[in-house]
Amino acid sequence: MGYELSVKTSFAAAHQLNGYEGVCENLHGHNWKVEVFVNADKLNDIGIALDFKVLKNKTKEILSVLDHKNLNQVPPFDKINPSSENIARWLYKRLGDILESLDVKVSKVCVWETDNYSASYSE
Repeated sequence: MGYELSVKTSFAAAHQLNGYEGVCENLHGHNWKVEVFVNADKLNDIGIALDFKVLKNKTKEILSVLDHKNLNQVPPFDKINPSSENIARWLYKRLGDILESLDVKVSKVCVWETDNYSASYSE
């Protein structure tokens, strides 16, 4: 299977779930936590698959467009619900495109709204 690396990071943002029957239909915020997993088949000359700092910085760069925003106003979440599931898929796709040239593949993205509730996306 090879090597698996992961990094954790976070961002703060508000959202509301359109069509949801309950309090989450109202605008509310979270301190979102994110964990990204990548797979690599080989190590470089110094014995690492990918510098953790590179993975974390690329993840944070993508998440910066969400940080301290109303997610319902940020594309593509202005057209689809900014659920944990949709955010996980969006980050998976965006990060996958960026890391494609670095000999690693995103294997899973987990997004937590709270310490107890998370959603993951993988292919």
